[in-house]
Amino acid sequence: VCVCVLQVFCSVCSGLKFRLTHLDGKEGRVCVSCHSTLPLQEVCGPCGWGTATLVSSHISSSANLIPLDGLPPILTSTGVKGDYTVEERPSERVLIQDLESGRPNSLVFVLNANLLAMVKLVNYVNRKCWCVTSKGMHAVGQVEVVVLLQCLAEEKSFPKDIFSHFIQLYRDALTGKVLSHLGLSQFSSSFLGCEEHAGFLWVRSTLQTLQGLPMPNQPFLFGLLIHRAEVPWAKAFPLRLMLRLGAEYRFYPCPLYSVRFRKALFGETGHTIMRLLVDFRNYRYTLPVVPGLTVDLEAQRTCIKIPTNGYDELMKALNKSNEHVLAMAACFNVAADSHLICVQGDDGEYQTQAISIHNQPRKVTGSCFFLFSGALKAASGYLAKSSIVEDGLMVQITVETMVELRQSLREMKDYNISCGRIDQSDSQEHVQVQWQEKECTVNKGVISPIDGKSMESISSIKMFQKSEYKANGKVIRWTEVFSLQKGGHPKSQGDHHTEHSRLTERLARAFCLALGPHLKLLKEDGMAKLGLRVTLDSHQVGFVAGSNGLPLPAPYLNALETVLIPIIHSRGRKRSEEPLVMELIFYILENIS
Repeated sequence: VCVCVLQVFCSVCSGLKFRLTHLDGKEGRVCVSCHSTLPLQEVCGPCGWGTATLVSSHISSSANLIPLDGLPPILTSTGVKGDYTVEERPSERVLIQDLESGRPNSLVFVLNANLLAMVKLVNYVNRKCWCVTSKGMHAVGQVEVVVLLQCLAEEKSFPKDIFSHFIQLYRDALTGKVLSHLGLSQFSSSFLGCEEHAGFLWVRSTLQTLQGLPMPNQPFLFGLLIHRAEVPWAKAFPLRLMLRLGAEYRFYPCPLYSVRFRKALFGETGHTIMRLLVDFRNYRYTLPVVPGLTVDLEAQRTCIKIPTNGYDELMKALNKSNEHVLAMAACFNVAADSHLICVQGDDGEYQTQAISIHNQPRKVTGSCFFLFSGALKAASGYLAKSSIVEDGLMVQITVETMVELRQSLREMKDYNISCGRIDQSDSQEHVQVQWQEKECTVNKGVISPIDGKSMESISSIKMFQKSEYKANGKVIRWTEVFSLQKGGHPKSQGDHHTEHSRLTERLARAFCLALGPHLKLLKEDGMAKLGLRVTLDSHQVGFVAGSNGLPLPAPYLNALETVLIPIIHSRGRKRSEEPLVMELIFYILENIS
């Protein structure tokens, strides 16, 4: 008998043994299939540890295990696969010596029973840095986070404040407050020994090297330490701050590491065009952003590229804008080889500069925003005027041109604006607005726990406080739903959307209740991340459920079949409806106080 799936095999097929947590660490007979996957289940993650292996008998149920005057517990391998010890109050001096001696694997600190911090000293772009990585954020709907912190000379203590901030991010995620690219998290008090350290600006890695860094599973973000004087820009126009950091450290588009006690890159807001476009006092409004919108600046030609799937967001911005002014922030242009940046001098004045990829000729330059102003008089002698203002593009056009531009945007049509004097056609420049089918980059690197299917470019919605069920000291949470059918999400209008949402919630609730009695065993056997894929089309109506790239063992599937099949068949599929394929993601956690 294989004690993992409780099925009978012959002595050859079930002749292997493995230390199993639900047998209190004793060896049990397992089949060949389970034996090949158990090491992955028991020892997961980039450094051989996973929150799925934590057992409540080893770890306190406190929500915060960071002591006031020491380090949190660490996990130490016993040398046996899947087995470990927990060391309370570890010696900081010994651990620092261990890291400095070239320890190949990260130290694993337990911040709470569901959240780990992996710590390693790395040499990144010729800088000695602390690399602190979270593991466990995904289970609460948050991306994993990484902080690369440049070491101080002769530093002999861990940057413990980062641990506390990870705990705060975890708590925020439980309430639905999560980070995204160019998001800001702030500190409530002095951080890393300095009152001027105000928070982290969180960024995705794009063109930067990740060589030599122990990375978590996708998706994840890097935290850039920012100065208190830079907070207004981090809130109002974070792309400007990100690129300004890139210019400061000669790293395109920005560094992934942070430097403590540095000089602020921006001072008093002063005289900037952004004062006309952003509320710096209460942040009630700022420049709208359409995901994927970029601005290409080339010789004699500027192209504003709008993704077709951003139409709804663009219409929101268009409807809220002043009829004489249309301004929007752009996204970082990965396809460009350089980017406009804005530098504030010691005199407080703003200057335009550009940063570029090292040793690469500049052909296409990205812009941080565009501004169309309908104040150009017809009698001025100009068709339109274009100019660079700070780190963006400003185009002055006539009232008539503004009306035509807005209409073309509403109709999703390309539009061309000729700039220059009416009587000098040879020297005219062109500003083009183009709609494009852009490759979707959401969920990059994410895979399904059911069968390892790539979820890249598949849209998903995070779920917060929707379904959470407790049993036997464990909690199962529904964290995300992917829409796998062609065409993305069902039309979010009327009864169709309501029915789809109701079906999804019924399935999630039934899944959680069916597995409730089995949560302890599932988690102890390394199946802490679970997937449920439901298909409703003309060829197939049914579901699959799995973890770690394999179907769930038969006893669990039987329990699910009893409750899910009636729900699926009650929905059925009408001939007039599109095929529906969705995947729900669940995590089993410790029930911590």
